[in-house]
Amino acid sequence: MTVDSDKDVAGLMAAGQAVRRAFEKMQRAAKPGVSTAELDAIGAQALAAAGARSAPQHFYEFPGVTCISVNEEAAHGIPGDRVLRLGDMINIDVSAVLDGYVADMGESFVIGPARPEQAKIIQSVRAAVRAALARVRAGRSLNVIGKAVQKVADRAGFNIIANLGSHGVGRSIHEAPSYVPVDNPTERRRLENGMVMTIEPFFTTGPAWVEQQADGWTLCVPKGELVAQYEQTLIVTDRMPVLVTA
Repeated sequence: MTVDSDKDVAGLMAAGQAVRRAFEKMQRAAKPGVSTAELDAIGAQALAAAGARSAPQHFYEFPGVTCISVNEEAAHGIPGDRVLRLGDMINIDVSAVLDGYVADMGESFVIGPARPEQAKIIQSVRAAVRAALARVRAGRSLNVIGKAVQKVADRAGFNIIANLGSHGVGRSIHEAPSYVPVDNPTERRRLENGMVMTIEPFFTTGPAWVEQQADGWTLCVPKGELVAQYEQTLIVTDRMPVLVTA
């Protein structure tokens, strides 16, 4: 989507705040002994209160309102009877439709105190997104994002998942441009003023590839490896981008 009016900006910001509030309520409730289904119900209630609908349900008939992935699960984890334990690393990804506008965000965090390696990968993937945001300007190559993310990943010693991409968003949950946030010198696409998109790298200690599980949704790295994601929806401008999901 490309923003055409102040109405578009207001609509996107409202959707962004709906998903942010849902995420924060879920994060506060994420404690040992709580199931992922219970967390999903909290997210569902928060989105409904805002008048929003789950985007993965609306567009893909996903069997949950939000995606909740634990430990080696990188993305698209289905909420269910899995009970959270102290030390689990969890990713909550919330995307929603509100009045025809879609916003998408996700964050990884630890249940209880983080081990040093958990803290490092979470801090690194957040730093990568911040570095990319600082480079996003209309007219620049799309590769400014991948280049910034790659630099942080390399310096920290993590791999970037190669088959999980960032994407355009705004009217649908997945739009152009679809891209993997890695340094790609052959990238010819350019950032456009008003473009609505996500930046969402996945860092891992393991191979740069996720495998789909038997449920047809959940994507995992090898058991025992760490994986962390950080995602924001933004609007490209001539200056710093507008963060929709801040």
